[in-house]
Amino acid sequence: MSMTELANICGIEYRQVADIELGKINTTISTVKALALALNLKPRDLFEF
Repeated sequence: MSMTELANICGIEYRQVADIELGKINTTISTVKALALALNLKPRDLFEF
């Protein structure tokens, strides 16, 4: 899935997805939940490094 597709599914801007991925910005828990849902993950999975 591209970042553009992910952004569209989550209802957020592409730039926001890119900035989150690059660690340039923090995000809200609601955005984390939307990203996890779109990626078929649990929200905590997005924080495992």
